[in-house]
Amino acid sequence: MKMLDSLTFLFEKFFLFSNLNVFESLWQEEPVRCPVLRRGDLLQVQRTLFVHYGICLGENRVAHLMPDIMPVLTNNNQLIKPVVTNKRLILGCLYRNASIRVDSVEDFAYGAQILVNDMDMKVKCLALASEEVARRAEQLVGDIPYSLLWNNCEHFVTYCRYGTAVSQQTEKFCDCLKSIIRDQRSVALTVGIGVMYSLCFGLAPSTTLPTILIPFILWMAG
Repeated sequence: MKMLDSLTFLFEKFFLFSNLNVFESLWQEEPVRCPVLRRGDLLQVQRTLFVHYGICLGENRVAHLMPDIMPVLTNNNQLIKPVVTNKRLILGCLYRNASIRVDSVEDFAYGAQILVNDMDMKVKCLALASEEVARRAEQLVGDIPYSLLWNNCEHFVTYCRYGTAVSQQTEKFCDCLKSIIRDQRSVALTVGIGVMYSLCFGLAPSTTLPTILIPFILWMAG
């Protein structure tokens, strides 16, 4: 179990950095006027690190699954309630702490352009009735276990709108990981890194076993 937890931890951190959109955010155009939003709409915005999703509840409110480090540091709601900054979000991802919270549309967008129901054209499932979508989101408000790979904001909105929790961002990451595993050059690369690591830190079980096992697993999987 410890080995599985360690691999999951590493995959999640790799997923986090593989979805960096720093250069895209630098060239992002000025935000446009917010479109007309209806209760039950699926909203998405570009945050610094990745695409963020939420469900419109009407009356200028959005429910969204948001990683946040602040509840770990304090129980003061006056400090937790304000808009979650990118620093709080990133630290929340790393600490795996999150909640489904309700914020204003402006706080949810965080200055970015809002796309409405754009995912409807990308998934195979039909959207549920708008009131059912909003009701599902409202019922889930509160603290929730968080994982970049298995339980993120995209899983939350797809469950609410389509009845099935899926994440296209996670699927893309897994496809990328599969292509790396299937590329036999990755075996040679891991062997080279392992040999260099052994030369630097000496021969020991902690260096020798990974040098042998990781390339072997990649070779078998490929």
